[in-house]
Amino acid sequence: MDKSKRLFLKSKRSFRRRLPPIQSGDRIDYRNMSLISRFISEQGKILSRRVNRLTLKQQRLITIAIKQARILSLLPFLNNEKQFERRESTARTRGLIPRNK
Repeated sequence: MDKSKRLFLKSKRSFRRRLPPIQSGDRIDYRNMSLISRFISEQGKILSRRVNRLTLKQQRLITIAIKQARILSLLPFLNNEKQFERRESTARTRGLIPRNK
């Protein structure tokens, strides 16, 4: 087979089309915590549009809703629970170690 003919052949691999993360009936609102929490990382950051697979308009609305929820303290600005636990545990162990004089 010539190289020129190979270029026009379609690949035989099938791919599964991903479902959109936001359905047509879902309202993007700061009160809809189940929807908003899907678009936030474990650290509390807003995930990018490429990761979310959202349209530009949906990403803007999600960002606004997350920011409103943070201001109203429905969501934390940052999720630093692991760092807090480490600091707390090290502080406890320092207090238990007896000092030799």
